[in-house]
Amino acid sequence: MSVASIGEIVWVICIIAWYVVRYPFERRAKRVRVTSSRRSATDTIGLAAALLGLAILPAIYVATGFPRFADYPASPWMIGLGALIFVGALWTFRRTHKELGRNWSISLEIREKHQLISKGPYALVRHPMYTSFLLMGIGQMFLLSNWVVGLAGVLGFAVLFFLRVDKEERLMLEFFGPEYRAYMDRTKRIIPYLY
Repeated sequence: MSVASIGEIVWVICIIAWYVVRYPFERRAKRVRVTSSRRSATDTIGLAAALLGLAILPAIYVATGFPRFADYPASPWMIGLGALIFVGALWTFRRTHKELGRNWSISLEIREKHQLISKGPYALVRHPMYTSFLLMGIGQMFLLSNWVVGLAGVLGFAVLFFLRVDKEERLMLEFFGPEYRAYMDRTKRIIPYLY
């Protein structure tokens, strides 16, 4: 088995683990009433870009090898580093869902009895779920030795992030007011202490 094949297998396992983490929270969230929704076309575009870059294109690559022209040699240290980064993404992703609990939503929504969460990963950054997506994209670059597919994850994340984060923060400011403003003052967006 080649080093590149090992990276592909690790990527598939990590994507399955991602869905296993997400599924129970998605089911529970459907039972909590939404009191305010800001879903929009740009929200759908952002989610589609993330899905395309972090799941669909890499899955096509793993299944078919397309686009092979953009392959580069894989190495064990790259696969190891990619696996570590992706495991960090999964840990952050799970902790984020666990802290949000009934407040979690795939879209820009406020749920019944919504609370501002500022513990766990939320004590360091306001948007740790985006942090997990960024880490997934970076991990994908190391696990899948293909320039197109590697960059697709980071680009998909970037489209989602930049189309949504300002809208999310406006929604939180509208709903939580000064409490969220104070939270913004003491935290960064997605990278602790930097951004």
